[in-house]
Amino acid sequence: MPRPPRKTLVRAALLAATAILIAAVLSTPSSATTQTIAVTMHHSRFAPSRFVVRRGTTVRLVITNIDPIDHELILGDETVQRRHETGTEPAHGTVPGEVSVPAGTTAETSYTFSRTGIVLIGCHASGHYDYGMRGRVLVVY
Repeated sequence: MPRPPRKTLVRAALLAATAILIAAVLSTPSSATTQTIAVTMHHSRFAPSRFVVRRGTTVRLVITNIDPIDHELILGDETVQRRHETGTEPAHGTVPGEVSVPAGTTAETSYTFSRTGIVLIGCHASGHYDYGMRGRVLVVY
């Protein structure tokens, strides 16, 4: 029997990993409403670039930029991402879920995930979002 294409194997592995993450989140006691997630910025990418949280959870994001260039982390829907992609805000930090992270530093922001669905993550330093510096948060019930 021929082996499935590599793309099919990778897709199956990603689906399995996502199922495990969802199961782990769903098995967490519902009284847990605050969570800390460490995010690293390296080679103009977020790691992790995808994670799962329960609706109603406030996440404290601790973001470390190990790149030699500045980045930012913006959480929000497509409208928020589009606004930041075309905007001219030089720095972030006062709005929950929006933070500038200079090269070689660590910054924090908190964000409460109030609705189920997908929340996008993006860096809108010049050209970074188009380059692929983005991610997703799956918010489950």
